[in-house]
Amino acid sequence: MLRGLCAFGLALPVASRAQGTDGAATPPAENDRLVFAFGERAGAAIARDDVTLGAEQLFAYPMDPLTGEIRNGTRLNQLVLVHVDRAGLTEQTRARAVDGIVAYSGVCTHTGCDITDWDTSTNRFQCPCHESQFDPSDGARVVGGPAPWQLAALPLKLVDGMLAAAGEFEGRVGFQQPGLDPLGGLGT
Repeated sequence: MLRGLCAFGLALPVASRAQGTDGAATPPAENDRLVFAFGERAGAAIARDDVTLGAEQLFAYPMDPLTGEIRNGTRLNQLVLVHVDRAGLTEQTRARAVDGIVAYSGVCTHTGCDITDWDTSTNRFQCPCHESQFDPSDGARVVGGPAPWQLAALPLKLVDGMLAAAGEFEGRVGFQQPGLDPLGGLGT
């Protein structure tokens, strides 16, 4: 019986690959182009000059450059982009940025609300649900509110003047699950 279970367990990954995956729900991958998530330009590639220094965040999704499929099949792929002063970036954040443009998961790590607010007085992302704030200059570190950890970062690069992913998300994507502590164990 144990051999049968082991064989079944080994066959699952092969069966999953044979059935294929939903590309729209696949997390961002290296070379994915970034496209506008909403509005008149939804689905259009985002150029470096589309992200203005000091402006509120833009909302984006990654797009597979080979198939043109936008990875919008899960909210966890929603990104927030902002252009901040390069001089104020931490060294680690600067390594993931393009000319001061940084990209992070657009889902709050507290309860999963969309990060739709921008605090112009501090130049920080703010969650509208419980007012957690994240500093985009310092790896989207939590600087206020109940969020348990920073937003996952997406390293960027330029491809033909357009923003693209330079790798996969760095950090935990998602939010604190009820009954679980931020590290994934059972909560109190």
